Amino acid sequence: MATSRPIIEVSHLTKVYKTDVVETVALDNVAFTIKKGEFVAIMGPSGSGKSTLMHILGALDRPTKGTYVLDGENVGNLTDDELADIRNRKIGFVFQAFNLLPRTTTLKNVMLPMMYAGISKNEREVTAKKFLTMVGLGDRMHHTSNQISGGQQQRVAIARALVLHPALLLDTL
Repeated sequence: MATSRPIIEVSHLTKVYKTDVVETVALDNVAFTIKKGEFVAIMGPSGSGKSTLMHILGALDRPTKGTYVLDGENVGNLTDDELADIRNRKIGFVFQAFNLLPRTTTLKNVMLPMMYAGISKNEREVTAKKFLTMVGLGDRMHHTSNQISGGQQQRVAIARALVLHPALLLDTL
């Protein structure tokens, strides 16, 4: 039976923050793989490098050393524009503050990443409605995000993160 390649392969990942006076090692020789369909929690005490690792996995920062391969692409070798593209195509983010546009409908909030991906307006609307229904908010499509509860806002953020079928979903909650 053939095995599929991991979605994430991290090896010898190190991140060092430097100032004129001090070097702080946030990650030191981290290595792991995550296969498609796995759920992984990153846990540890304050200051242990969780946020730094999430920023690297989300292609928002680069490691000082080591490699990070996402769905077959070596993220460390990408230009800033390519990193922006991979964030849009392969990574779904659910931010702690949800980052919804407050006076915009939930439908338009979910459509937003598809607009940046160049998907037609009709397809964006059909897909957004499908995902809002999937998260139980089919009846709240025309409410603005400041007209719904915090839990509903979280589900809108999840729907928005999933509409482009990302290889990786990062949730910072």
